[in-house]
Amino acid sequence: MSSSDWRKNLLTDPLQAIKLAGSAKRVAVLGIKTEAKAEQPAFFVPQYLQADGVEIIPVPVFFPEATHILGQPVFRRVEDVPGSIDILDVFRKPADLAQHMDDILAKHPKAVWLQSGIRNAEVEERLAQQGILVVADRCLKVDRAAAQAAKL
Repeated sequence: MSSSDWRKNLLTDPLQAIKLAGSAKRVAVLGIKTEAKAEQPAFFVPQYLQADGVEIIPVPVFFPEATHILGQPVFRRVEDVPGSIDILDVFRKPADLAQHMDDILAKHPKAVWLQSGIRNAEVEERLAQQGILVVADRCLKVDRAAAQAAKL
């Protein structure tokens, strides 16, 4: 791979992101919140996806007492999730992303989706260089709904 080929893994075209969102069947959610935080995007976005038929795999960072979220068993590390992951949906502060890199790279999901307001150029570049598709600063719920509306 030439030094710039990895850039194609950075999905900056909205249509690329919408198509990816529409195609996802299995989404792990890093930083998911529990039902007690139902008003927060880190809960209601995966809840929406689950209602739309997407398999949700909760990977909370906090909530050590939680064993299930959205009726699904909780995993404490991304690499412990069995099977492949279409999208790793990330709800973490940009400054906290680097601490998850080894875990993410060990699992090598097809795509990493950094939710609205989340950008970290260094992390995005490193993921893309490893062949992982990256979407940054977009809402998976909004793009999933757009994919459905456009029948993508």
